[in-house]
Amino acid sequence: MLRTVAALDRMGEENAFAVLARASALAAQGRDIISLGIGQPDFRTPDHIVEAAVKALRDGEHGYTAANGIPVLREAVAADLHKRFAVNVSPDEVMIEPGGKVTMYMATLMFGEPGADILYPDPGFPIYRSMIEYTGARPIPVPMREENGFAFSAEETLSLITPQTRLLILNSPANPTGGVTPKAEIDKLVKGLEKFPDVCVMSDEIYDQMVYDGEQHVTLLSYPEIRDRLILLNGWSKTYAMTGWRLGWAIWPGKLYDYARKLAVNSYSCVNAPAQYAGLAALTGPQDEVHKMVAEFDRRRKVVVEGLNKLPGVSCVTPKGAFYAFPNIKNTGWKAKPLANAMLDTAGVAIIGGPDFGILGEGYVRLSYANSTENILKALERMGNFLTSQKAA
Repeated sequence: MLRTVAALDRMGEENAFAVLARASALAAQGRDIISLGIGQPDFRTPDHIVEAAVKALRDGEHGYTAANGIPVLREAVAADLHKRFAVNVSPDEVMIEPGGKVTMYMATLMFGEPGADILYPDPGFPIYRSMIEYTGARPIPVPMREENGFAFSAEETLSLITPQTRLLILNSPANPTGGVTPKAEIDKLVKGLEKFPDVCVMSDEIYDQMVYDGEQHVTLLSYPEIRDRLILLNGWSKTYAMTGWRLGWAIWPGKLYDYARKLAVNSYSCVNAPAQYAGLAALTGPQDEVHKMVAEFDRRRKVVVEGLNKLPGVSCVTPKGAFYAFPNIKNTGWKAKPLANAMLDTAGVAIIGGPDFGILGEGYVRLSYANSTENILKALERMGNFLTSQKAA
């Protein structure tokens, strides 16, 4: 009998991929399935980005690169941040990584161990809690409440910090709720963190360009008082429809940067070279396709929210960012995961049960509106017919 370490049994996963696999299997059997489960843009990567990768391959960019990424790409990330947010970032603070999850993984490994507490948003991206538990640290959920627009409360967040707290994970715009935390609340949080100088902050800002209704994304980089303990997570996956390219970037402070570089050397050596040149073209080339995608997500958002609020027993606050809706289904009589399973099996609509995003997710489901308006309307019709005809299990 093989003996493995106990930490492996504490590791969770991202159930959206399991739902995608089930939906794909049903589709392969001939079922008509509409997928509103996986958080992936339904657009192609813009052509000029694809061509940059092809050119890099043809030009012979086939070898290893520096573990922290090619210099010209790190410079482009720093320049893009200055252009969009007027913040000064040195290219020497930028790490190019194979996707955004790597930053979560590294940050949690750096601060998670038995006896440590790590705060994370709940409902939130499931890998936060999974990695915290893997390290043996204690996961402390920071509630994202519907009545607060699924934004965090600075007062409540600060109240959860103890002498054992090592890391605070933030996410705005948020997955799975689409919540956007207002600047005033972030100001309060940063001010309150002055009392806790030993707590590091990881800000997941992967959806930073997907905000609506006149909202402006507030990057934690704009607060110099926490820059020496701020890890910023971002990347190309969502903004440029590059999920499969596995390309992300992070800003690491001071001493943590070299730890991140060493973890890169020890785990993946470096990021795929042609993908890095694609990332360079994305940042330095035309942004028209990005604006078109965000505008289309905005249109779909309105369709989704209007449609969900017409379903029996369902209510949905309007998400201010990302491409998710997180409707309240408590008045349907269904528990979230049985409803999600039944919707897929019976109605042919793939959605995700709220508990897959945390202990506070019961009573909600997540829909991704990264699908066509036609399919979204069809899915809403099917959901309505299901809720009208089927009793709660």
